[in-house]
Amino acid sequence: MAGEQKLLQGRAVLITGGSSGIGKAVAKACIGAGADITICARGAESLQQAKLELADVVSKGQRVAAIQTDVASAAAVDKLVTATITEMPHLVGLVNAAGVLGSMGALDQTDTDEWVATIQVNLIGTMLMCRAVLPHFRARGYGKIINFSGGGATSPRPLFSAYAASKAAVVRFTENLAEELKGAGIYANAVAPGAVNTRMLAEVIEAGAAKVGDAAYREALKQRERGGTPADKAAALCVMLLAGTTDGITGKLLSAVWDPWQSLPKHKDELMQSDIYTLRRIVPADRGLDWQ
Repeated sequence: MAGEQKLLQGRAVLITGGSSGIGKAVAKACIGAGADITICARGAESLQQAKLELADVVSKGQRVAAIQTDVASAAAVDKLVTATITEMPHLVGLVNAAGVLGSMGALDQTDTDEWVATIQVNLIGTMLMCRAVLPHFRARGYGKIINFSGGGATSPRPLFSAYAASKAAVVRFTENLAEELKGAGIYANAVAPGAVNTRMLAEVIEAGAAKVGDAAYREALKQRERGGTPADKAAALCVMLLAGTTDGITGKLLSAVWDPWQSLPKHKDELMQSDIYTLRRIVPADRGLDWQ
């Protein structure tokens, strides 16, 4: 519908990891919704290819920028955000889609530097991006932040401890950020995209059962065969969260696959008065037990 396609008219969005996979899908969806966008990624060649692809789908007057950036570097992130705001002062959206699967295998058999590097990209990179845009968002009195969660955030993911820990941390970081920003007109949420077929799936298959475990390896093969969850589902959820219709919704973890997120705007008040779509500790009383 035409109205839905222009939810982001007059807005600019910065998307990390925008050269491929979910990030590129989000970029396309934002363009379709009327936004100007800046994408960033580490690989220069893939980034420029993505920019060309995205330039083919823009409408007259829309802008697409691409800036090579390592989100794990504070200096690079600051340079990216400064350049984006200079080119697009109407920036009001940030989508942190950059991420790596990183260290795989049993903890005592993993490389420590690789484990730490996974945290550096997935968690520290997300933090650096949020920190860098906040002065601009505060000055405008408005902003939308979306941080991508992933497998292992809500349940254990053995043999992928760095990835799982980083993604769980992203969710709690998002909840903290949302609390800090209450009253500032800036809203932060986390998105779980589902089992999308990205380069991470290929990495699991390439690593093999000996490293990732039989169960994870078999599931990866099945996912590849089934085609996985379309990245468009997460992209559509991002567009909704970036739009004005969801102003006030903040501090939530939303599944693009399992949650009825299309109806959230009409449940906004009830949602924000509850702990629905959050990570919380379970105590005996929650299960009808009295362990006094």
